[in-house]
Amino acid sequence: MNVQIQTVKFDADKRLTEFVEAKMAKLDRFADRSTGAEVILKLDKDPEKGNKIATITLRMPGEDLVACHQSKSFEESVDEAIDALKRQLEKFKGKAEK
Repeated sequence: MNVQIQTVKFDADKRLTEFVEAKMAKLDRFADRSTGAEVILKLDKDPEKGNKIATITLRMPGEDLVACHQSKSFEESVDEAIDALKRQLEKFKGKAEK
């Protein structure tokens, strides 16, 4: 899967980009028909809820699946967004089979 990683308002270190790429590689097993993905990591001004936001767009034939999560660390945000995408993929596959 072709994964594009964008960062907004900061520069991601190598460890963070490797973490995101590893997680997206695992997601690729579930999204066998995916044509690509875009991961946007950005900082927000809300330290109460967590100021790290991960938005993942998974390109599928017919529609794009999008998940966004906000937390205190980028790793947690990416994990939660990927979990949400897994649930969306199950619904997407169920719809495709009908």
